[in-house]
Amino acid sequence: MSALITLLIAWLAFAHGADREITTSDWLFLLGASSALPFWVLTADPLWAVVILTLVDLLGFGPTLRRAYAHPDQERVGFYSLFVLRNLLVLLSLERLSLTTALFPAAVGLGCVGLVLLLLWRRRQLPA
Repeated sequence: MSALITLLIAWLAFAHGADREITTSDWLFLLGASSALPFWVLTADPLWAVVILTLVDLLGFGPTLRRAYAHPDQERVGFYSLFVLRNLLVLLSLERLSLTTALFPAAVGLGCVGLVLLLLWRRRQLPA
């Protein structure tokens, strides 16, 4: 379901003329994330699978962080705040809390907190 939502967001961004400037760092983040996927498929240990998946997802934040820093007024704080809430609710709803079950939602939630803080900080820095 998460992958479908991500694809929907990508399609909406493309359809509505989102920023299409792809930089070298964007390609490097994509390469880094893609290179970890074969290891994720090959691992037999659930913890290592979650570690690799979490790393891949956090690498996906790279282009978003670059864009948020450069154009903080073009990103929606509320959108990322919902992801913070979503991941907090996921953590609170876990029946059994372990590194394997909590790492991904905790890391992504903290990544979204960082992104929200970056957006708010950059918006205060830029002239109105």
